[in-house]
Amino acid sequence: MSSKRPAFARVDTDRVFDPAQESSRTYELQDADEKGGFHATSDGVDSDTDTKGLPAYDDVREGAQITDHVETAADLVTKIIHADEDDPDMPVLTFRTFFLGLGLSCFGSVLQEIFYFKPQTIFVSLIFLTVWAYILGDFMAFAIPRKGAIGRFLNPHPFNSKEHAAITIMASAAAQSALATEALAAQELFYGGYPSKAAGIFAVLSSQLIGFAVAGLLREVIVHPTKMIWPMTIPVSNLLETIHRDRTETKRKMRIWYMVFFAVFFWEILPEYIFTTLIGVSVFCLADQKNLFFTNFFGGATGNEGLGVLNISFDWNYIAPFFNPLWYPLSSTVNTMLGIIGWLYYNNVWQAKSMPFLSQELFNLTASNTTYFSVYNQSLILNNDFTINFDALDVQGVPYLTATYVGYILTTNMGLSATIVYMLLWNWDDLKYAWAWAHPSALRKLMTMDTLYFWREKETPAERNRRKQADPNLDPHYKLMLRNGYKEVPLWWWALTLIGCWIIGLACMYSLKSTLPWWGFLLATVFTFVFTLFFGAQYGMTGFGFNLQPVCQMLAGYMFPGRPLANFWFTCFTYNATSEAQVLAKDLRLAQYTHLPPRITFGLQVLGCLVGALLNWVMMVSIVSAQRPLLTAIQGSSIWSGQNIQIFNSAAITWSMAPRLYSIGQRYQWCTIAYLVGFIVPVPMYLMYKYGGMKAKWASYINPSIILWFMGNLFVGINAGFTTFFIIAFVFQWYIRKYHPKFFVDWNYLISAALDGGTQIMVFILTFAVAGGSGVAHPFPYWAGNPDLSLTNTDHCMVNPGNIG
Repeated sequence: MSSKRPAFARVDTDRVFDPAQESSRTYELQDADEKGGFHATSDGVDSDTDTKGLPAYDDVREGAQITDHVETAADLVTKIIHADEDDPDMPVLTFRTFFLGLGLSCFGSVLQEIFYFKPQTIFVSLIFLTVWAYILGDFMAFAIPRKGAIGRFLNPHPFNSKEHAAITIMASAAAQSALATEALAAQELFYGGYPSKAAGIFAVLSSQLIGFAVAGLLREVIVHPTKMIWPMTIPVSNLLETIHRDRTETKRKMRIWYMVFFAVFFWEILPEYIFTTLIGVSVFCLADQKNLFFTNFFGGATGNEGLGVLNISFDWNYIAPFFNPLWYPLSSTVNTMLGIIGWLYYNNVWQAKSMPFLSQELFNLTASNTTYFSVYNQSLILNNDFTINFDALDVQGVPYLTATYVGYILTTNMGLSATIVYMLLWNWDDLKYAWAWAHPSALRKLMTMDTLYFWREKETPAERNRRKQADPNLDPHYKLMLRNGYKEVPLWWWALTLIGCWIIGLACMYSLKSTLPWWGFLLATVFTFVFTLFFGAQYGMTGFGFNLQPVCQMLAGYMFPGRPLANFWFTCFTYNATSEAQVLAKDLRLAQYTHLPPRITFGLQVLGCLVGALLNWVMMVSIVSAQRPLLTAIQGSSIWSGQNIQIFNSAAITWSMAPRLYSIGQRYQWCTIAYLVGFIVPVPMYLMYKYGGMKAKWASYINPSIILWFMGNLFVGINAGFTTFFIIAFVFQWYIRKYHPKFFVDWNYLISAALDGGTQIMVFILTFAVAGGSGVAHPFPYWAGNPDLSLTNTDHCMVNPGNIG
């Protein structure tokens, strides 16, 4: 899928936390000349003590008069979240936990699958789910009588923090869009369907739980150490702690939350239904509605319309589709902006002007006519088993991709290798720790008989506790849980889950006639472990999660040439499983911060995964059935789009003919060469920083991997929101944070959650009520503010006739 996810800068996490000194110690910037400070991530913090004019987070932390600096991972996990408070007897599994957990799991999974079929991929906000869990849980505790056996069962005590965290973690596990539904949707739309509905359902379930099992098996590396802070969990943990520490203050703050929530809730009816031009207002297009260049460059309010330069959006749905400007770190915002500016080009490279400006379809251009395109008929080059007939390919010719799509592949591939080098240069010590398992002595230990009998207890619980309490690398929250007697999840639980899902998944591959051999399926699991270990460690330390889908499809293309369906499913069981492993590892860390019993967390995540995957499949079937014409169209609409499925299918087809398209000497050879170029890209900035003296310290804030990722990010969807995003980000993350720090701490995260919550609830309602999510659409009458898309675009830019299809 086109996973436009937030990317974040590095975190310096060099120092070891000493709990004995925590209460009296003031953390000063260590080795500032060498390391240039650090950039925190999705906790909304750019704790750059070296950054001119920006306050360190400790200056604006909740509660005001804070003197200690918050710089390292240990500072973040002990000063923002208390590591000295826990009640091991606090009830977790109550009626409220299951009722609200299952309810929000259903809601989150359905909403996320709907968002997957939008012109812009949007992600359900975890903070939004957290706030709704509080509202509903607190209401149940207030409204349900506690008298009698039934009352005590339904409402045994006031809504507590661990119930709240449990509901949030279950809903988070469910609120994902399984890539297996993308593979099934692509087979339904482009390959005449898939042979077994039951196998389709179990393929979705197994692909999600394989990632869950991998995360659990690697938790000692990517979850338990202090340095694996999983920064995006810190605002959620901080919100949970804030809500339940001072309930009087919470009620005061929630009144403001309700006001913002309902204001944006009712406002969203305008841009999403009545007054759609508010999605993106382009002064340039309004001034000249017959200029195709203006459409491509300044337009962006309709799916696959244009780049959206200087387009002002009034629709929060597209201002904050995958990260929120109120918490997205300022350094990351700057790198994002540099990447988007770098994308703005207009040329005829790769026959760009002969095809639509933005599209994810495959096209055909003949030698006799290179000025006119037609959508490539992939059925002419496929055998009955949907493998590629290379003789027919010789006759039809290899397909063309739009230049913007090729640019996305090129910059993404370059960014992947740039990320690896960037991490090695700036976070070598952290990566070295994450890969300690590969040390020869550790590998020799793996070969012993004790390791083979992994289910046997090799030390008593008391011995294990003493060993872990003495380990300086382990998170203080995890140590607190051990001291309070929480039982760990046995390793064999995770191993059994992995083996069971692997067997089910392999059976599904043969039932679905996927053309993926058993050894390919085994390799997918091996790659999932490797990717989760390396990129999971990177994600856990820095919050920067890179899209691995292109490299997975490239690997599949060269391993299974001529087999697009094998490419589908190999990618599903590598990229999707890795993504799910990272999501669930993040939630394991959240459970660690909130001190949830590990065995309860295990059950909650399994239940959330199962519910979410099942409802993903149900919604996919419903939407594909009701919106088939729009999902296969080049442009789609401002409501529905098949861009994700088209990207997935186009990549699978083209990588399946990689030697004739992407290899050296072929048309798109630079997509492959880009991997080599990416290894070089981060080096000049690092050398400039290392040897350029004080004048070159600015180089430490340039993250080429983020810049490269966003250089290709405008190739798809609705791009009207970026200008507004940058304006809001600079207002909140620079001006308000610097000049009004108390307001920033008191209200920034809550306002962010209210904006996300009000928007996503209204989008959910409109999807089923008027947008055709239930099968029948009820469009608002056309008028100047809601134009007919066959005549003009949403922002009144000129329509490119070639985009209608």
